[in-house]
Amino acid sequence: MNVIVPKGFIVGAAEDEFTGVTVLLSPKGATGGADCRGGAPGTRETDLLRPEKMMDKVNAVVLSGGSAYGLASMTGVMDWLSRKGCGYRSMGKIVPIVTGAVLYDLNHKKLHYPDANMGFKACENAGKVPFVGQHGAGKGATVGKIRGLRYASVAGVGAHSVKVAGVTVTAIVAVNALGDVFDPEAGKIVSGAKANDGSFLDTERHIVNGGLLKLFMGTNTTIGCILTDAKVDKTGANKLASASHDGLARAIRPVHTDFDGDTMFCLASGHRPVLNLLLLQTAAAYAAERACVNAVSDTAGLTVIYDETDEATDTWQCE
Repeated sequence: MNVIVPKGFIVGAAEDEFTGVTVLLSPKGATGGADCRGGAPGTRETDLLRPEKMMDKVNAVVLSGGSAYGLASMTGVMDWLSRKGCGYRSMGKIVPIVTGAVLYDLNHKKLHYPDANMGFKACENAGKVPFVGQHGAGKGATVGKIRGLRYASVAGVGAHSVKVAGVTVTAIVAVNALGDVFDPEAGKIVSGAKANDGSFLDTERHIVNGGLLKLFMGTNTTIGCILTDAKVDKTGANKLASASHDGLARAIRPVHTDFDGDTMFCLASGHRPVLNLLLLQTAAAYAAERACVNAVSDTAGLTVIYDETDEATDTWQCE
């Protein structure tokens, strides 16, 4: 299956043994939107994406591990973009517009988190390294943590593309949920909390039936972004980010809990006209659903295709 990175974007990743960063770059700028539904988010510059705010273009969305510490990785992304001359120009200076969110993967005794150097490296790697599976922000991701990490399942970054009316809609999602991942097309749980015998516990049913919980505040969170080449304004981009949460709700059970910081972004590069926003909203929800399922599946069958020829980072210069 092909994952298409739409025209105007380039995706990079960097990780170590414990955690990582995924960066979705639009050096020449894209219209942005965001929607946070979880109760324990860690985000940067999401207010700037509201339709009434002045900034029209975003240069990057960063998905990072490391909980709140991982926000440091976004400084490295700013540094890389600044060296390329990409960003908002003010009083002779360049200020790259970088937004993003973090997930909790502090799963080891020692503190490991993505720093500015890792964010910079993710940009350098853009277009050159894999970013799905246990790469980038997916490196330390797990799902089904209602009984703690011992009974959880390994997850990662998933991606899925939909073509509708000549427009590409691609979801890239790092799944690190409290809940299980359910595949609506297969009609079953495909990853999540395990029972003592190794079968899936069914977290949603376990909660409803009054089962014991082992909850850790903010130790989860699914974060992602819709990339599209559609021409939409900030209101449209925010609506697409919101619609993508429908896909999360179909694939993650339960989702948007007080113990997750679920946040979805949208970046639109504006290369294709839009016939009807409803088409894109429906595509965004479906792409997000399938991306969540892919995040816990074998990603060997995914092929990433860039919808333009200058995907190498050394060819991107904004000045």
